Amino acid sequence: MTLKKLEKIKKRHEELMELSCKPEIIADNRGWQKIVKEMSDTAPIAEVYDRFILLEKQVSEAKALLKTEKDADIIAMAEEEIEANEAEILKLEERAKILLLPKDENDERNVIMEIRAGAGGDEAGLFAGVLYRMYTMYAAMNGYRTELVDINESGIGGIKEVVFEVVGAGAFKNLKFESGVHRVQRVPETESQGRVHTSTATVAVLPEVEDVNIQINDKDLRIDNFCSSGAGGQHVNKTESAVRVTHIPTGVVVVCQDGRSKIKNLDKAMKVLAARLYDMEKQKKDKEYAQNRADQVGTGDRSERIRTYNYPQGRLTDHRINYTVYNLTDFVNGNISELIEALQMDWQRKQLEKASS
Repeated sequence: MTLKKLEKIKKRHEELMELSCKPEIIADNRGWQKIVKEMSDTAPIAEVYDRFILLEKQVSEAKALLKTEKDADIIAMAEEEIEANEAEILKLEERAKILLLPKDENDERNVIMEIRAGAGGDEAGLFAGVLYRMYTMYAAMNGYRTELVDINESGIGGIKEVVFEVVGAGAFKNLKFESGVHRVQRVPETESQGRVHTSTATVAVLPEVEDVNIQINDKDLRIDNFCSSGAGGQHVNKTESAVRVTHIPTGVVVVCQDGRSKIKNLDKAMKVLAARLYDMEKQKKDKEYAQNRADQVGTGDRSERIRTYNYPQGRLTDHRINYTVYNLTDFVNGNISELIEALQMDWQRKQLEKASS
């Protein structure tokens, strides 16, 4: 059954390659991009199919040789080839199952990330700042670009709330499991008696959506301009470049005051608004499929405690997959790829179990 699916996708990949070269397709930029995207998605499956067929042929030929060959050395070589090829075929079958899993349509999109200080007072704000720095460092290490949308800082160097964009292919795929409550255990700088405090920060990860994904009517919006309140010199404090967008039907409010341009701030605010409205709609649909959500790596719910950062022990624990390491310093410096891969693999494993049940 799997081989038939692979063959079907292989043929589709060949069709796409032919279509991508046609002048009338190239002339339609949006249509051409769509074809190139599908061609890129089907390429790994086509490669697996080609390799699978080649190995099957080699195994068949080697087995046929064993029926007639008398030379001991040649027989030994044929048997080794059969063993090696059959082992690779088993690996290809597992890879094929993963490649055939349903794709998240948002995986390749840019990301809107929102970090908010939770319980713990000033220490929660400081921890929110640690998380913001961690994600921006991770983005830089992996070739992503970050753009600040809005930030509300606390008086002691912490962050009450920060909204920023992570730009780059696959950003959502790599960061979507970061949604939830992050808990920190450490001795605050303001603590004179050396007692460990527990604080939290909430992370939300939203895919950036295009206009075709979510429709926003102008009559449903209230747009206000005001002077930026953050750092940036006299210019931002005297010019009404900051933007506050209110979506009246839902009450969702987005503020952007990072840039000096009113137009750029409005553009960023509308991106965040579209992402939040899309997320609200998705959350409603997800509730209708509660069982499906239970099969995922956590629910992604912002009230769910997903991770603990324990500074006294230098320990990082992700509670969803029982993942614990003692390299906390490296982790908060942006080296989070290993955990991201573990979360993705766990999700794939659960999806495979679900498909086979």
